[in-house]
Amino acid sequence: LAILSNGSPEMLEAAVKSAALDQVLDDIYSVEAVKRFKADPSVYDMVTTGWRLYPGAVSFQSSNRWDVAGATKFGFRTVWINRSNQPEEYRDFPPALILPSLEGLLAGG
Repeated sequence: LAILSNGSPEMLEAAVKSAALDQVLDDIYSVEAVKRFKADPSVYDMVTTGWRLYPGAVSFQSSNRWDVAGATKFGFRTVWINRSNQPEEYRDFPPALILPSLEGLLAGG
């Protein structure tokens, strides 16, 4: 389990520690490592390179539809957490699954 974020490493480490997720996460990926922002493919490539996985082996969840579109385009299996019932804006890059909250994901869909 990992976080992939546009945030700085310092901000991410503080957020993870504050939420007591440090014992749950295997990795924290910050865009600072590649000097690009999501949805640049090099950002998503950090995960496949770091874990030695092909993109289709990665399940990617986000509440940001633009981020889901970028990850889908890269080849990740994606889940859009559509908390506020937002309209679909990226029909060319559909998520594999749309959920209203993380609860369904944690319950196995």
